[in-house]
Amino acid sequence: MRLSKRASHLKASPTLKLAARAKELLAQGHDVISLTVGEPDWPTYPAASLAGHEAIDKNITKYTPANGTLSLRKVIAKKVQEDLAIQYEPQDIVVGPGTKFIIFSALQVLCSPGDEVIIQTPYWVSYPTMIELADAVPVVLKTTAQDQFKLQAADFEKSITAKTKAFLFCSPCNPTGLHYTKEELMAFVEVLRRHPQIFVLSDDIYNRLLFTGEKVAPHLLHLAPDLKDRVISFNGGSKAYSMTGWRIGWATGPKDVIQAIGDYQSQSTGAPSSIAQHALEAAIEKCESDIEMTIKLLIARKNTALTSLQEIPNLVVTPPTGAFYLWVDVSYYLGKKFKDQAMEDDRQISQILLEKYFVGTVPGFESGMNGFLRLSFAVDEAKIQIACQRMKTFFKELN
Repeated sequence: MRLSKRASHLKASPTLKLAARAKELLAQGHDVISLTVGEPDWPTYPAASLAGHEAIDKNITKYTPANGTLSLRKVIAKKVQEDLAIQYEPQDIVVGPGTKFIIFSALQVLCSPGDEVIIQTPYWVSYPTMIELADAVPVVLKTTAQDQFKLQAADFEKSITAKTKAFLFCSPCNPTGLHYTKEELMAFVEVLRRHPQIFVLSDDIYNRLLFTGEKVAPHLLHLAPDLKDRVISFNGGSKAYSMTGWRIGWATGPKDVIQAIGDYQSQSTGAPSSIAQHALEAAIEKCESDIEMTIKLLIARKNTALTSLQEIPNLVVTPPTGAFYLWVDVSYYLGKKFKDQAMEDDRQISQILLEKYFVGTVPGFESGMNGFLRLSFAVDEAKIQIACQRMKTFFKELN
């Protein structure tokens, strides 16, 4: 074999693959509206951009410690205390080249071959492969629309075995845009207290983009600070601060795990970008009002998208409470035909929408649930309306 066994588990990110195809069609002159990648369409906030320029102008362009600059980790510690009501020291924090890579690194340092990591459906498309690349086993638990696609604590406890190492989840969730309430999280707290061997990997990347009026999404540590020694929380600049291309994120957690993640990064990526770190520091300190404006913008776009989708018969959409995604049930149309081609799963629906109607969507199949589409509404309202009109035309032609 030319490639390693590890490489056999590799799959290209379906969202990035679909986004790349959308860009190809756009380059060919087609009017493509992409609702695929979870990327804000608004610019990085001015304070962060200015700090990036400042870093270049002042030659803040050299290697930093592998776990991030001390000044940034102090700023993160202060921010996390405000958001999660938990005190962390700078040594309890690691900064890395994107939240995605820090989650990947955490799985690498926590998991041994055969360990099990519990995730739910629908999941972020990268979770299973990231777990497999750590030589661990993804244990995928099904959720239902009746439970708003949120895992039930009783089902979680039933899935725990002697091999269970971690529970990985995202709230608000990618792809549903739904978040766990305090009451729902408290049920998990009770289970976790009965199983002290389990780490919790809490993906908080959307926790500031909430539509309920709360400043930050409810968190396990709000309810159970006694779990601090086994909860690793992940966040970053990509979503709330619109810094996707800066590739900068962080994690907080127990010192031994955070130290190991930093060491892992020191032998892989080296150190995160000094420029991106300087920009993120400014974003955290100066961009609260920008986030508040972004939430108002997202609520307006969400409402526009929901209204437009309601015009399409037999689609079911659960209104999101955060992030910028709509989880759309298209199962009614499975089995119907488009020009003699049977729609056997949602990947075919997504493909035809892109290739024939120039609307990019992510099939639910890639998140472990066939019969759904994930639509991002982090795009201009006018484009959302046009995209939904094209979708309406497509679904009308299915028979």
